[in-house]
Amino acid sequence: MIKLFRVKIYTAVFLLLILLFIGVIGFKIMSNYSWVDALYMTVITITTVGFQEVHPLDDTGKIFTIFLILASVVILGYAITVITEYILSKNNFEELKQKKMQKKIDSLANHIIICGYGRNGKQAAKKLLAYKKPFVVIEKDKDIMDKFQSEMVPFVLGNANEDEILLQAGIDRADTLISALPNDADNLFVVLSARQINTNMNIISRASQETSYQKLKLAGANNVILPDRIGGDHMASLVVVPDLIEFIDNLSIVGKANINIEEISIEKLYDATKTKTIRDLDLRKKTGCTVIGYKDEAGDYIVNPEADMKLVPKSKIIVLGRPEQIQKLNSIYNID
Repeated sequence: MIKLFRVKIYTAVFLLLILLFIGVIGFKIMSNYSWVDALYMTVITITTVGFQEVHPLDDTGKIFTIFLILASVVILGYAITVITEYILSKNNFEELKQKKMQKKIDSLANHIIICGYGRNGKQAAKKLLAYKKPFVVIEKDKDIMDKFQSEMVPFVLGNANEDEILLQAGIDRADTLISALPNDADNLFVVLSARQINTNMNIISRASQETSYQKLKLAGANNVILPDRIGGDHMASLVVVPDLIEFIDNLSIVGKANINIEEISIEKLYDATKTKTIRDLDLRKKTGCTVIGYKDEAGDYIVNPEADMKLVPKSKIIVLGRPEQIQKLNSIYNID
């Protein structure tokens, strides 16, 4: 709709410029006016202000002026109609845009909901975009929504503490909720509400105070992240074991093309009804990737598992490799 109005406005402006050009050239040639007088006559004719002509017009000049007036009435009328319609409909654009966005949100399932689009929320959205994971952002600040909303970053305007807003974001169909609000009390309320609506979803919450950690876990959060503690620990580690931390930082996932580490479900690698071992997969030979971790069906992790480790259904392996090796693994096993 907006593009259609832009086309109409550009068309109206183009027609007005053409009319102005024809008028100036016509008065210059037919009535031998100077360029300034020709422009003046064209403007007062098009705008129909009714001032007296610079010099008396002959019959040819009068006929030309008549056609110029008739053309200007049509074109100006069209331009005024388009501009008026645009102004009157401007408020409807936001409504139509929001309806279109809501329709897209309603079509999502097993998606991620991000509550709050501050520093942590933006970082989460950036990572999810890199992984092409569908997500919805709940944000109560309309200025932030207007600035960052796009086809790739859908927003729901409102307070994440309200059940109606959570339902509008599709929490009953969502796979994960990330509560990244700056206030711990707000995060606690969101976690409580989300857990009541969707008992099976994964909930990750931010916390500013260490005293909020246990409260958020009791409220139903699967994971609670303390950004300040993580930041301080990271800075201290750069002093104690700088080379190790630098190596780990280089493993950061910034997009599918640069991924160094991947978590893969066993079911994506082979028919899990027939149990295999890590040695049977032989990923090192096939792809160059190394299995550095194993997560069993109960969620327990084993670091650097043995080659004879049996890979049971609903378990996962963590592999390490260069980006091209990870891409080769994804290609061989058709992993999205």
